[in-house]
Amino acid sequence: MVEAAKSEQKEPWRGQYYTLEEIQKHNHSQSTWIIIHNRIYDLTKFLEEHPGGEEVLREQAGGDATESFEDVGHSTDARSLSDTFIIGELHPDDWEKIQKPADPYITTVESNSSSWTNWVIPAIAAIIAVLMYRFYMSE
Repeated sequence: MVEAAKSEQKEPWRGQYYTLEEIQKHNHSQSTWIIIHNRIYDLTKFLEEHPGGEEVLREQAGGDATESFEDVGHSTDARSLSDTFIIGELHPDDWEKIQKPADPYITTVESNSSSWTNWVIPAIAAIIAVLMYRFYMSE
């Protein structure tokens, strides 16, 4: 069981680390780097070949493009091709500096809201709907 857990773990990075400050300098047509899942991609030579156009990549240059990359729904071929452009990984000290999108499946409840409002408001709305239905059906 321990062996299975080890095989599921992501292999540690053995290449070049880059800081967020270094990556942010590569945000122009002569040098276009982006971050996807903490990996650094040099897409400078791919700009003209990108099916979505050069501007799509240039907008993300020098920053984290993980959310944009995943939102588009790239094919497995595109994902395989992207691996050829990896030049390094974001330094672990900078992982927290990247704005991560909020998880749409996690909802937060404000501490000053009470739990009774979660059921009272829908209950009142249901009572009003029943009364309106009876009123209109009695005529």
